[in-house]
Amino acid sequence: MRNSVLLFCILISSWAFAQSIPASHVLNNEELVDLLRSDIQEEVSGRNETTEDVLAEYFREKFSERFFYDFNTFYDRLPHYNSVFDNKYDHETRALDHLSKYQDSTQWVLPFNYRNGEPVNAYALRHLARQHKMVDIAFHYFNGNKDPKLIQYFENQMRSLNTALDANAYEKIEDGNGVYEAFRSGYRVLNWLWIHNMFLNETEYSDKDQLVTIATLLQHGQHLYERNNQFRSGNHQTKGVSALAMLAILFRDFVGTDLWLDRAMLRLSEHLDREINSDGFQFERSVHYHMSDINNYFYVYQLAKLNRISVDKAWEEKLRGLFTTLIKVAYPDRSAPVLQDDTEIPWAETNDISGAMTLGYLLFEDPRFGYFASDKVDDRVYWFLSNEQIELLENISQQKPDYGSLAFEETGYYIMREGWEPNDMMMVVTAGLDAKKPDHQHGDMLGIQAMVNGRAILPNYQVRYSLTDFDFFKNSLVKNVALVDNELQGKQWTSNKGGSGFGKFLELPNPEVIAWEINEDFDFFVGKHDGFNNVDVDYTRQVIFIKNEFWIVKDAFNADDAHTYKQVWQGHYTTENGPDLLRATAPDASGHDILQLIKTDSVINAGTRGKQWSIVSKTDQRDFSFLTVIYPYRGYHNRLNEESQDLKVNDWEVNETEWKLEGADPVSLVSDSKLLAFNVKVLKSRNLTIEASDETDLFVKTEDNQTIIYSIDSQKKTIDITNHYQNKKLTKVIEPGQSWILDL
Repeated sequence: MRNSVLLFCILISSWAFAQSIPASHVLNNEELVDLLRSDIQEEVSGRNETTEDVLAEYFREKFSERFFYDFNTFYDRLPHYNSVFDNKYDHETRALDHLSKYQDSTQWVLPFNYRNGEPVNAYALRHLARQHKMVDIAFHYFNGNKDPKLIQYFENQMRSLNTALDANAYEKIEDGNGVYEAFRSGYRVLNWLWIHNMFLNETEYSDKDQLVTIATLLQHGQHLYERNNQFRSGNHQTKGVSALAMLAILFRDFVGTDLWLDRAMLRLSEHLDREINSDGFQFERSVHYHMSDINNYFYVYQLAKLNRISVDKAWEEKLRGLFTTLIKVAYPDRSAPVLQDDTEIPWAETNDISGAMTLGYLLFEDPRFGYFASDKVDDRVYWFLSNEQIELLENISQQKPDYGSLAFEETGYYIMREGWEPNDMMMVVTAGLDAKKPDHQHGDMLGIQAMVNGRAILPNYQVRYSLTDFDFFKNSLVKNVALVDNELQGKQWTSNKGGSGFGKFLELPNPEVIAWEINEDFDFFVGKHDGFNNVDVDYTRQVIFIKNEFWIVKDAFNADDAHTYKQVWQGHYTTENGPDLLRATAPDASGHDILQLIKTDSVINAGTRGKQWSIVSKTDQRDFSFLTVIYPYRGYHNRLNEESQDLKVNDWEVNETEWKLEGADPVSLVSDSKLLAFNVKVLKSRNLTIEASDETDLFVKTEDNQTIIYSIDSQKKTIDITNHYQNKKLTKVIEPGQSWILDL
């Protein structure tokens, strides 16, 4: 190693001829100096120390100023971290697991074996490449006896990747488990930055070691820069360019890193523009991937703010909108529904969004975000907060949201909401399919989920790619959907090349939303999909939310040939009253009944992984409609009384009305001045005769000398109305969801 100031003078003179940071190999110390900006070279050249000492000291100074927190405060933060998260054992367990499996100088291309001789698979290589458990090894070092071999293990494993790079002996499956693929590389950069900052106080982490880490990170940065010169859809690139932006901010002393930042911010802006739908939902339609994107943008926005680097206002507003979206989709208990490939906790029936909303609060200090926030962040994120932000968590301002029923029309989620009290009702209808990347979509088109009385009912379930039944849990038998014969919505399952277990359906139904109406009495959704066109069956689903009382679901099938039609309902149900009344009761005696208003034939209960569902069927039919009430209750006396001769749904009488109904199979529910009528051709009262061009579904309300008629049908209908008092006849074509107000 050369010494003295003379080295810097020589290198300054040659700076003009320096090359850019290479992606093909890791720089040595002389090359690092050569690639510093000229003003930085002048600054460090005045220090009368060796090259290694000067560079290491300089970057320790810069890290203390630029990183998310000053490494000099690490030992102040560590006791607080350990007391808040109490995860010393978890860190130790994961650390020992990694140490037991991999040599420090491991291989980076398959095939190779664990230390015990068993083969490493593609899924394991993916996680090795991310280096998650290397963070656990770092914490094991600090929480244990500070064994220097643990720091050496980190150094040697990093160097082994550099050796693999030089030898071209690393996994290169770019769309699967490539070691330098943007997602793997981006995660690795984040984890190594985290570890690097933790170790900067440690004498075992020598100047030489620090510079190897910096040089390795620079090589990663250039690799990410060169291979992300164009927009590519998906969170893999987002993760990579998020890491690139952080490297550019932290190492802005080097020639060319300004180009890194420009490219990273451009790519991130493109992802915000192209992959955040106009309604504010991340395009992959998953809460998990929505929150994952938040993390990617959070790290960059947070670091830019700390370093006083301006961020475009539109970029900032888009980021803020990601948190607002989580509020809009949230359940009253402050969790969120499981939507598509949510993978954090397999088989869970809700999503914990408190961590993401805590980040939103820390960034924007919006009390609506604070309503969902926690007094602690995810243990990983803790180390990317400033000391001031950690103090902010001790006194979070909260404001209850006021969002009601609403639609994410581009994404295709429709929210029917009673309110924000713990026992309030909420339902989400899914009716979207991303055209660009439906990889994370499940076979749940027009599926529904709900929460009431503080519990998820009609749940969907989180999944995990590596589980052998991942494709099963991604398809229709574990959704709240309607089916035909043995057809499932997801078809042509295919796994990815990387062998991680991830897979997707090549064929999924295409949805069409026919109507969405919100008014003071009910919310109304109607849609259809083409998932049964292969067996020549047309299908529509209507969902009506009678405000704060119950839901009605109508599944209508039409075909030229006979089929078996089915509804699938998730939950643990008893069927002692046959297929037409399913009941689920929670430990506090709240529950919900699923009542069929048109007779069905049979019900089958099934389940796996501790989850259960009921399949209600009607056989040998060409045209048929399920007409189903989902009725929540609290306490035994508030259930649907299956023992009564006069069936009532809350205060609504079933098929007991002064109106005269005509049709093939008419059904009515009446409460005071409100009438729900299904499959009716003619409705007659003392005052009015309502006649449709063919059988239809209507909501009729009479008050203050007015009658309001809403179409809750799936098709437009011509309606003739005769006012007997005025001897007047009127005709109107009503689209689904539209109303007609008549003065009497």
